Amino acid sequence: MADVKLAGVGKSFGDVKILQGVDLHIRDGEFVVFVGPSGCGKSTLLRLIAGLEDITSGRMYIGDHLVNDVPPAERGIAMVFQSYALYPHMSLYDNMAFGLQLKKMPKDEVDRLVQHAAKILGIEHLLDRKPKDLSGGQRQRVAIGRAIVRKPEVFLFDEPLSNLDTALRVRMRYEFAKLHKDLKTTMIYVTHDQVEAMTLADRIVVLSAGKIEQVGSPLDLYEQPDNLFVAGFIGSPGMNFIAAEFVSSNTSDVTVRLNDGALVQCAVSAPTAKPGDKLTLGIRPEHMTRVPYANRLTAKVTFVESLGSVTYAYCAFPGVQEDLTCELNGVVRVQAGDTLELGVEPDRCYLFDAAGKAFKRNLPARGGE
Repeated sequence: MADVKLAGVGKSFGDVKILQGVDLHIRDGEFVVFVGPSGCGKSTLLRLIAGLEDITSGRMYIGDHLVNDVPPAERGIAMVFQSYALYPHMSLYDNMAFGLQLKKMPKDEVDRLVQHAAKILGIEHLLDRKPKDLSGGQRQRVAIGRAIVRKPEVFLFDEPLSNLDTALRVRMRYEFAKLHKDLKTTMIYVTHDQVEAMTLADRIVVLSAGKIEQVGSPLDLYEQPDNLFVAGFIGSPGMNFIAAEFVSSNTSDVTVRLNDGALVQCAVSAPTAKPGDKLTLGIRPEHMTRVPYANRLTAKVTFVESLGSVTYAYCAFPGVQEDLTCELNGVVRVQAGDTLELGVEPDRCYLFDAAGKAFKRNLPARGGE
């Protein structure tokens, strides 16, 4: 196993900068997920680590070795792509064994490694089949098995679940988590799906426009996002953002005024804010409730999604670019045109300055959460 260190890494294609000054340390045995919107540079960063793209600037280490000019085959990595890239004329066994056979590895050692990988992935009963006889999830397991048999120091995964249906993606997330627990190997995983990132990662690297916005555990990013971008990207459905104005503060909270005149208390520290400053209030849909907490908002329902266990009410409100999303209990009966009295606790509020930087939240201890 090995850690991965990037120091000032950049990548350009001609005059176009794809990645700029990336500093990152991925610890030995860690499961790190790169996440961000399309075009943010996450797959390019993975390809730089793999050696499939040349680094334009900076230094990269795998373990103690500088690998800027080391070819992919000598980096001690194995990569699994979005496309399974299996040989259609070969059995699953031969697909997994092929790379080892090219290295002239003894037949009994090849067999031991293939059987071991197949057992880990639960496909030992499928080894004589061809790829066309398998489901998408089974094919992806074979692609992962082909990587496992190489016994790499670092696993790289480039959106490996994108071709699977929703139910199978959920199942395969569990499989990836179990695989990491079993192998205890450094894993770097790229996805555009923040739910995958939240459920799999030890730490998440959030990228935007070729730069790292924030690195942290899933809970760190959820509870203490550094800025509006991270706050809006992490969490499903996304956070609601409401225009606000600073009114006053004390040692424990800040009071802001919304466009409809409502006053909202936020349990944040904002020592640099002044009366009249334009701010942005953030409230997650799951923290908006019909229980009348100290902070109350009145909004008109425009659309309702009933999903059984949960109901999403979309509500018009002054000072929002898009309707507020409210996550309500599935037994709640609301319809378009209803007026909702919503409440939110002060310690469930997020606050951002005019530049989009988050003020630090004063979080209470939440036992059992």
